[in-house]
Amino acid sequence: MSEKPMAPVTATNVALPAIINVAIIEDRREIREALGMLIGGTEGYRLNGSYRSMEEALEKIGMELPDVALVDIGLPGMSGTQGIHILKERYPELATLVLSVYEDDRRIFAALCAGACGYLLKKTPPARLLESLKEAVGGGAPMSPEVARRVIGLFREIRPSAGAGCELTPHEIRLLTLLVKGHNYKTAAAELAVSVNTISFHMRRIYEKLQVHSKSEAVAKAMRDHLVS
Repeated sequence: MSEKPMAPVTATNVALPAIINVAIIEDRREIREALGMLIGGTEGYRLNGSYRSMEEALEKIGMELPDVALVDIGLPGMSGTQGIHILKERYPELATLVLSVYEDDRRIFAALCAGACGYLLKKTPPARLLESLKEAVGGGAPMSPEVARRVIGLFREIRPSAGAGCELTPHEIRLLTLLVKGHNYKTAAAELAVSVNTISFHMRRIYEKLQVHSKSEAVAKAMRDHLVS
């Protein structure tokens, strides 16, 4: 593949390509096609991949790696969050930007912890969506205002407890690491070869040690306090 001509350096000190190549990972055809028309019909952007599942994207996206992938997290089969984690492991240079209808704390933090560079809601206006793609490629972290408020609010609500991370056992740290990567109780149980009840037991102990009350708070604290690697 020939090198892409580079545009002037942006405010993030990352040089943007003259043409931003975008892949879409979205299971609903009408949304996928609408996004494709917007991106393909806008000067400075090129659609170079459109996938209806994460499995399809993981199989094909490396054939012509885009600059940024626009990812729905509510996908059939493998979730967008789990897929983002795999994509970032395989292609660290690929920017992954979530485009979702969900704006709850758990999904937002799971996606960001998995490696998403930003999180947009599907009601984002087209012009803002295009600008966000450019921001993502330039090293930014675009978020819808509603999402940004939830992120800030959740961090304010979680109070640090000195030394809490040191009290976690190796098994609890492994479990917390899986949750940060987007696993749920069932998939974490399968990964650790234990029962879901065992996962629930360990989660209660993690909540107590970290002084949190939900999975989203535990994930946020793990990310903020660098409790997992």
